[in-house]
Amino acid sequence: MSVIAYRNEARPAGAATWPRDVLPILLAGGKGSRLHELTEMICKPAVPFLGSTRIVDFTMENLRLGGAPEVLVATQYRPNLLHNHLKNRWNDSVAVGIRHAPQMTGRPEGSKGTADAVRLMIDEIDAAAPRDVLILAADHVYRMDYRGMIDAHRAQGAAVTVAADCVPRDAASAFGILETDCADRIIRFVEKPSSAPTWSGNPAVALASMGLYIFRWDALRALLMNNPGALDFGHDILPQAVSRGEAYAHTPGAQTPFYWRDVGTLDALRAAALDFMSDRPPFDLPTPPGAISRLGVVDSIVMKGAFVSEGALVAKSIVAPGAAVPFAMAIGVDPKSDAMRFRRTPDGTVLVTPAMIAEMQPMADLHVSAGR
Repeated sequence: MSVIAYRNEARPAGAATWPRDVLPILLAGGKGSRLHELTEMICKPAVPFLGSTRIVDFTMENLRLGGAPEVLVATQYRPNLLHNHLKNRWNDSVAVGIRHAPQMTGRPEGSKGTADAVRLMIDEIDAAAPRDVLILAADHVYRMDYRGMIDAHRAQGAAVTVAADCVPRDAASAFGILETDCADRIIRFVEKPSSAPTWSGNPAVALASMGLYIFRWDALRALLMNNPGALDFGHDILPQAVSRGEAYAHTPGAQTPFYWRDVGTLDALRAAALDFMSDRPPFDLPTPPGAISRLGVVDSIVMKGAFVSEGALVAKSIVAPGAAVPFAMAIGVDPKSDAMRFRRTPDGTVLVTPAMIAEMQPMADLHVSAGR
């Protein structure tokens, strides 16, 4: 087995107590195709958020705050930047064990799904002998103490507990939706339904899976070994646990304010970043954002390494690392022009990359030459 392991030498003083028999596993192999050019060269968890913060940092910060001593990280698509970031940013706080699927399988395609990525680690997990495994996604923006979920999972005697949050029912088609009974037992799981079941008697909301699970290891191991064709947690593993009456929901936002965002689209990424640029951000970023220029920038993200020249106007946009918006350029103002020059979503978010700016330069030079 070919793996990369980064070990930290010391735990920070005053660290929280983590249950020693819970092993966290972070699934960080996603491409994030709906982020388009942002993930041409890097995987989705490594996409910049604000300042030096990357999407993966939110989950890593949750582990650090909970006192987790280690995490196994399953990677696959374009992992190099992510590997280096985890080593340089987090290894002094949490011991990071990289498990790169193409290296483990000897196949360029690596694992065949999220559940298959964990199946590749069965022998290693057996050796660690955990009571429970915490399966985490590396591409969501949220703050959560996982220990509350672990306690609830054990109190219910569940085989699996699914973290969930309420979402507008008219947006439920983008999520896996849960239906629960009065004891929080999941009685139905529907993947991206056109008509979602309501939650808690409120016809306007549905209960969405956060893609975050805690499994009793013996239960998950049996599901993985007995069903070799089960490749994905949401599509294959969770429905089996639900059908057996062994799955429960945990809703961290049921009693206290809770912020969770799936930032898998350009629109969602920009909206979440703007929440943190507001005067009342949901919570502190894992990494201080540094100075965020607002001059000539309206409702937009200017990622680290990007630059907006004085005299330019950027609205409702994401300016990718390396892109330099020149003087007098207006972006996000004319939908037709934006769609011709950049990538524009139906909801109006404009993605600006270095290649797109470069493609415009010959046109600008041509106009200058024609005017001489």
